[in-house]
Amino acid sequence: MDINDWRKRIDELDEELVELLNERSRCAAEVGRLKRQGQRPLHQQEREQEILERVQRVNKGPLGNEALKRLFERILEETRMVQQQVQGDEEPSDS
Repeated sequence: MDINDWRKRIDELDEELVELLNERSRCAAEVGRLKRQGQRPLHQQEREQEILERVQRVNKGPLGNEALKRLFERILEETRMVQQQVQGDEEPSDS
C-alpha cells in the first residue's frame, strides 16, 4: 500500500469513529434520561473510573494507556454534556 491508500483507510476509519462516537452519545443520552427519572446524579465518578480501567485493560496498542485514558476522559466529558442537555441543565457548547 502507498501513502494514498493508507490515507484513504484513515479517512474510512475516521468516518467509522464518528458513527461510533455518535452512537455512544445516543446511548449516554438514554442513560441521562434514566438518571433523571431515577433522580440519580449526572456525574458518577465510580462508573467513569470503571470505563477508564476497562479500556486500558483491553488496550493492545500501539496507543499507550495514558494516551487512551486522555482520549476517553474527553469522550466522557463530552457525553456528560450530552446528558446535561437531555436533563435540561445547560446547553452544550461546541468548544
